[in-house]
Amino acid sequence: MSLTWGSVSGWWVPACLALGLLYAWLMYRKPVQLGKSLRYTLFAFRAVLVSLLALLIVSPLVRSTSYLPQKPVILVAQDNSESIKLFASPAPSNPIAIGSPPIGETSNINNSLSEGEGWGEALSSLKTQLGDGYEVHEFHFDKDLKDSLSAKFDGRQTDISNALHQLNERFVNRNIGALILATDGLYNLGVDPQYEARNIKTNIYTIALGDTIPRRDLLIGNVNYNKTAFLGNDFEVEILAEAYQSAGENIHLTITEDGRQVYSQNISVTSAAFKKIIPVKLNADKKGTRKFTINLAPVKNELSVQNNTETIYVDVLDARQKIVLLYDGPHPDISVIKQAIESNKNFEVKTSLVSDMAAIKMADYSLAILYQLSAGSYGKLQNLLQGKTPVWHIAGTQTDLQAFNNAQKAVKANAGGQEVQETFAQPVSTFSAFTLTDSAQNKLSKLPPLVAQFGSYAASSTASVLLKQKIGNVDTSYPLLAFNNENGRRSAVLTGEGLWRWQLAEYREFGNHHAIEELLSQTVQYLTANANRQRFRVYAAKNIFDEGENLLLNAELYNDALELINTPDVKINLKSQSGKNYSFLFTRSGQSYQLNAGTLPVGEYTYTATTSNGKQAFTANGQLTVKQLNLEARQSTANHRLLRDMATQSGGQMLLPSQINKLADLIRKNENIKTVVYEDRRYSDLIDVKWVFVLILLLLSAEWFLRKREGEV
Repeated sequence: MSLTWGSVSGWWVPACLALGLLYAWLMYRKPVQLGKSLRYTLFAFRAVLVSLLALLIVSPLVRSTSYLPQKPVILVAQDNSESIKLFASPAPSNPIAIGSPPIGETSNINNSLSEGEGWGEALSSLKTQLGDGYEVHEFHFDKDLKDSLSAKFDGRQTDISNALHQLNERFVNRNIGALILATDGLYNLGVDPQYEARNIKTNIYTIALGDTIPRRDLLIGNVNYNKTAFLGNDFEVEILAEAYQSAGENIHLTITEDGRQVYSQNISVTSAAFKKIIPVKLNADKKGTRKFTINLAPVKNELSVQNNTETIYVDVLDARQKIVLLYDGPHPDISVIKQAIESNKNFEVKTSLVSDMAAIKMADYSLAILYQLSAGSYGKLQNLLQGKTPVWHIAGTQTDLQAFNNAQKAVKANAGGQEVQETFAQPVSTFSAFTLTDSAQNKLSKLPPLVAQFGSYAASSTASVLLKQKIGNVDTSYPLLAFNNENGRRSAVLTGEGLWRWQLAEYREFGNHHAIEELLSQTVQYLTANANRQRFRVYAAKNIFDEGENLLLNAELYNDALELINTPDVKINLKSQSGKNYSFLFTRSGQSYQLNAGTLPVGEYTYTATTSNGKQAFTANGQLTVKQLNLEARQSTANHRLLRDMATQSGGQMLLPSQINKLADLIRKNENIKTVVYEDRRYSDLIDVKWVFVLILLLLSAEWFLRKREGEV
């Protein structure tokens, strides 16, 4: 601990001492009844006391320094996906020395399930081997990162880059000494892990699980197909068939629909590592969700038959709903809106100038989108505005706001003139008409701003706001995207233009358009949902769910005036093909209902939902499918090249499972992995130091006592 003066001059110290000495000299220069030694003692007490009080007035800073050691953090992340179990290699006949095999060589690695406990136990014992000098954290991962190690190997998807990203975020600004990554290098989600590994500033030691030696195996490497088709049309499926160590064999490919064979073909295997893309045309002859099973007949001594079969589901639609988009002049947003909505095959978008709409029969359309219209254009659309067709109004810098305000009741704009304002999207968590995924909401909040006319905007009391405007760093109550429901007729309002910026920015940052497609598709689905005037509707978030994914369903109930209500209870029963029933009760959300049914076993389900309003009973039926994920079986040969590259670029090393016991020594010998001592400096005013007050109190008390004893008080 020491004094520091900051902006105060250090010359105040001798000045304070001089003041203390002068004050004590004036007080004790002519004592009457005090002895010489006592007088000098009281003089010293008074001099120190006055000097301290003077220093308190000057108020210097007290600097205290502490040193905080931070042990190196060792992160252990173990792959828990099914591929570790499905394609384990046999035990090696000869032990392998430490060091990575040269690129191009293969290795038999001891991680069969019978031997799996060996390397698993060795990995879990690393914490004990390193001792108290290191802080070890253990994790396992498949699609997501989870705490602790695991020997279940039941993950249906693998995302190595996501695991690395989560580790980097969780331990940011920590003294990460090393990352131990035990995996076979196979992933079927996310980007190349090498990109994320570069963001982790530490040595990465990879444990190479799996087997790099190709063994006799047939598999379906990939299936490309459109998830929707139209009744009576043909659609194409592209199948990637692979065969290893099977030269001279014939692959017998069959496709069945609900047990009925619809296609078959024999393919000759001409090489040890054979791949061929097979295009197949199928016919959508039945409405609804159709199940197609693609199968490669197994060959003798095949490694695994689990990857010989792939099931796909195609949603066969009777017809598309038609949407008309009307505008006064060209704008890049128009193309973005059309593309995003048509990414959902249920919808077809017709674009037209208002001046050319005479040839359009509005009765054929389920929704009208009015993009930045003038007062004259709004005047031509009075029949549409006064009718029952849902309308989505989009305003921008070219919109006539007075006509815009008169055409809808969801949002009132008090703006105009030549000035504009940039508005970022701020998702509203309480919005309940429909649900955007967390990923989409997060992306929307990070996209560039839209442009709106400068002014204030207010949502009506009956409107529901999905996105609010954020201007600069200021969160406002101005609506950016709002919805309204008047007597069963739904409408929406978007108060800014520039959706094309969102599309470009999302692709630049994330490599896709998923967020803007989800936003526009969900908006259109909500607006058109009541087009058929059904009093009771139940619909799933999508028709086909992946295995392990939560089933989300929505329900809407309307009274006689077609007003949305949710007073009565809504029950639903889901029935699997095997006859097992799952019953649930919907929860109320806003003015409608929502249900998270959790995860259900793989299979096809029909559902029946029931409710009543007064004496009227309502029933809604539908179907959905839980699709099996077979991604882990598609690759059987471990990718050790990836693991070697990740280790090399980070300054680490790739090891084999039999070498895990050497990890502790490698970490101890690595000079980059050491305890870091952080210096913590803190400054406080002298007046905040408690012992100074104690000293002053003791000096005053001692001086008073001695003077009292001598009769000087």
